[in-house]
Amino acid sequence: MTSLIIKLFSVPIGIIIASWIFPNVEYTRLYQPIIVGLIAAGVGLIMEFIILRRKTLWLSTFSDLIVSWVIVFGISLMFNTAYVSIWGAFWTAVLLTVMEYFLHRFLIEKGLTKKHA
Repeated sequence: MTSLIIKLFSVPIGIIIASWIFPNVEYTRLYQPIIVGLIAAGVGLIMEFIILRRKTLWLSTFSDLIVSWVIVFGISLMFNTAYVSIWGAFWTAVLLTVMEYFLHRFLIEKGLTKKHA
């Protein structure tokens, strides 16, 4: 639940920030990065549930990078007025991955990940 709440706010905000700082990430309407962010947050939450454990921090973080890159690029292509280059999507994914790394560490340290039996 903690991860869901954090992701629902931080991922769309991260994509909005990326659109301000990266020249190859342009959204013409505010709802566009919010939709991309909510989709990325949902997929990221599912990935955390499946992958994230104490010993899989880096695997989970690297998986987030790849999946975020694909989602940001792919979903942005669906908006006629948005422009996100492959490199813009990559740098946006890097920004999101840095944020996710700290969230993953927090979840692991607080024991909020699913444990193996």
